[in-house]
Amino acid sequence: MLAQPAVRASPRITSLISRRAFHATRARLSSPYHYPEGPYSNLPFNTKTRFFAFRYWAYMFTGFFLPVGIAVWQTKKPKA
Repeated sequence: MLAQPAVRASPRITSLISRRAFHATRARLSSPYHYPEGPYSNLPFNTKTRFFAFRYWAYMFTGFFLPVGIAVWQTKKPKA
């Protein structure tokens, strides 16, 4: 019962689907909401500086090892 209307509607649906173009528009770099794309452009720091490795490991030490060190110090300190 529903097969006949579905067959009649199918050419219209297929032409509608085929006409619908999923495409990306050209990036407008003058827009404040679009930033340059490409490798390393999405990072909040520059990886090509001279002291990047030192800064990276200093950040890692501070972020991961310092809280653990504080917890160990709090555990080991003498009770008053």
